Amino acid sequence: MAASILAPPPPGSGLKPVPGVPGLPFIGNTLQVMRDPFGQARKRYEQYGPVSWGWLLGQRTVTVQGPEAAETVLVNRDKAFANGPAWSYFIGPFFHRGIMLLDFDEHLHHRRIMQQAFTRDRLRAYMERMAPSIAAGLDAWEPGRGFTVYDHVKQLTLDLATDVFMGVELDRAEADRINGAFIDAVRAGTAYVRFSVPGLRWHKGMRARKALEEFFYRHLPAKRRDGGDDLFAALCQAETDDGHRFTDEDVVNHMIFALMAAHDTTTITLTTMAYYMAKYPEWQDRAREQSRALGKPVPGFADLDAMTTIDMVMKESLRMVAPVPALPRRAVKDTSVLGHHIPAGSLVVVPLLTNHHMAEWWPEPERFDPERFSPERREDRVHRFAWAPFGGGAHKCIGLHFAGMQVKSIMHQLLLRYGWSVPGRYEWPLDTTSLPSPKDGLPVHLYRLEGTL
Repeated sequence: MAASILAPPPPGSGLKPVPGVPGLPFIGNTLQVMRDPFGQARKRYEQYGPVSWGWLLGQRTVTVQGPEAAETVLVNRDKAFANGPAWSYFIGPFFHRGIMLLDFDEHLHHRRIMQQAFTRDRLRAYMERMAPSIAAGLDAWEPGRGFTVYDHVKQLTLDLATDVFMGVELDRAEADRINGAFIDAVRAGTAYVRFSVPGLRWHKGMRARKALEEFFYRHLPAKRRDGGDDLFAALCQAETDDGHRFTDEDVVNHMIFALMAAHDTTTITLTTMAYYMAKYPEWQDRAREQSRALGKPVPGFADLDAMTTIDMVMKESLRMVAPVPALPRRAVKDTSVLGHHIPAGSLVVVPLLTNHHMAEWWPEPERFDPERFSPERREDRVHRFAWAPFGGGAHKCIGLHFAGMQVKSIMHQLLLRYGWSVPGRYEWPLDTTSLPSPKDGLPVHLYRLEGTL
């Protein structure tokens, strides 16, 4: 199919039109992008350069590749790009008015209140609270062949989220129900059929949202009354210097979004780390040696900076598989990206998943190499948006320090208890139709170690 332009640039502007191939109306190349995002990104870049357009999930979508384009969109210096209208199309009905779906002054107002829940003292309290739950969760794992890492880590992170974030103990049946609701809500965002048909993703997502709202509203009065050292209580109590607080509706909206963001992205990160540490056991051994050198079964907050090997593995895993594969924005006025005319109303997507694999910015991008992030190399510093798994600009992930703390806390205890391996020729089947995850759950041979601390 012949290339076409998104829209003619204004006369005399000196801007170039955005090129692309629309494909079939509404469908476009959605299936190809979801099934092979890396191959499709490379193909588009070679054909059209860093800025191109096509139909994606029923919308005319501009894809901007590379860190320079990412910086233009995410830093958003002239406030031409809005977060809420873009994300709302995908997940708005299921994560209504979460922090990521707000913009400009309203977003800043909510973010200032929410930051009170992520202070250094709060993070230290969260870390201390989660340690026993991590230990109990890992001790319950049953070693053997065919142990599915993704499924077990997802259950662990959900249990931690309901404990550390909510301070609520759930029986297994209710925990499974809430976990299922989050899964349905997340998967609904990339539904092909974007209206309610019983049995399909969108319908399941709408039912999941109602279940989550009922769950949080039921527990909210006690949190308002009793407080606590969990996120739920922190959001109920958070107050800015000028006395602004969240309404009940605000708290529920932010809790639903935060719980999803925390346990899904952490699950993907830990699973990716486990995969590459099984494929390259020298990194598993190196990380374990450093954890043993700490001499503690549970790390303290002050120990986090010393866990340099886990940190490098985590950062390289986030590069290899960005848990949030793409960041959409909606152009609220005519603007430009790298000299290309972007008309108002355009959906613009920054593809983090594939940006991290661009050979123009990363030497041997398909090779797992945590030393990229060593003090001597720091390949991520080639551009401040070359590595951007937490986004950037005003909407940079507010929980990024919590995420790093949680990943290190879990991985430290995991390394001291267990070793794991995969067959030499095993390559995981990565499902990229929604948030990236292994189709087979990542089956490993999990074995318990002798002489743990």
